[in-house]
Amino acid sequence: MKDHQTEGLVRGISPEERNTIHSFYNLFATRDFTLLDQILANDWEDIPLAPGQQAGAAGFKDLVLHFTAMFPDIMITILDMVGAEGKVGVRAQLSFTHTHEFMGMQASNTKVVIALHEFHYLEEGKIVKTWHLEDWMSMLFQTGSWPVQ
Repeated sequence: MKDHQTEGLVRGISPEERNTIHSFYNLFATRDFTLLDQILANDWEDIPLAPGQQAGAAGFKDLVLHFTAMFPDIMITILDMVGAEGKVGVRAQLSFTHTHEFMGMQASNTKVVIALHEFHYLEEGKIVKTWHLEDWMSMLFQTGSWPVQ
């Protein structure tokens, strides 16, 4: 990982896979779902699901609409992307102003930045599974409240 550019991990991601990953995260900014069928498999799995989130591509669309309605300034910035053979690891930042209740945490009206660590599994150019881990400890320290169990 020290020199992943020359070790081949980044080269293992095709331009199409890279574009799919960027399009996935850009949905939070654009809310343009015309490409959703090209990005996600219909039976896409999100592990773990957010509270109340439905499974599949339709559930992801609802999740994006819900979060962007609550937090209009929500933004996801990709920091690093590595992978090979249909597997892509992404390190990103999620930022928004905490103006509404979120995951059981009452609004703090502060700008919050949370680290995202996600692994995407792709087949035939579409994301079929996403496993993610958010930095909830960071959220706790920034807002002073604890997320839902």
